[in-house]
Amino acid sequence: MQVRFPWESDPPPAEAPATRTDPAPKPRGRRPAEPSPVRAIGPPAWLFHHLTISGPAAPVAELAAAARGSGVIPWRLDLAALEEDIFVRAVSQPARNLSIAGCRILARQFRERVEARQSRAAALVGRSQACPFDLHAVLPVPDALLQRGPTDPASLAWLAAQWGTTDHLRQVVERRPAAVEPSDEAAIGYGFFTAGDTPQAAIAHLAARWPVLRFMLQPRPVG
Repeated sequence: MQVRFPWESDPPPAEAPATRTDPAPKPRGRRPAEPSPVRAIGPPAWLFHHLTISGPAAPVAELAAAARGSGVIPWRLDLAALEEDIFVRAVSQPARNLSIAGCRILARQFRERVEARQSRAAALVGRSQACPFDLHAVLPVPDALLQRGPTDPASLAWLAAQWGTTDHLRQVVERRPAAVEPSDEAAIGYGFFTAGDTPQAAIAHLAARWPVLRFMLQPRPVG
């Protein structure tokens, strides 16, 4: 299993090796229609976004303060199911070097590391403001869905409908937008990655909450 980060470009798909075959005899009659090419489904393409929010200075500052958070979604993970899944994957490898007991140990170690990492991350929610634009801070995932976990269909459906993306924003940074007119207005800017989706639904919710502000969201493909 390999962990990928949003700033890493996806490797190009491997080409199938060419195989030599004897030429087939040409069929007689009408030439059959060629099938449409099938496109392989690979990992999602990371998108980088520029978000600019402008308007009266007070509401801009209010939104900027509300949007700060830890950048973490405090999911409740089913660690027992995770451990069992890792064990099954490890023990089913055709050329594995570990015994069954070793696969159990590996799965348990993996679970413990995930549990420790998730505990540290969850402890930051409500305390850290390291992320300048945190969707969970302004549009929090309901607790009932946090209990279900990040891969539950209900959780994914809620994220798609409310955020427009099914994961938290990555590598969020503040940007300095161009000066706005008149002078009593202000602007803030952010840059962030998403896994192939544009969080237009989240921006629509924020625009409804702060109707005096202007939102400009620009997705930019990476790679």
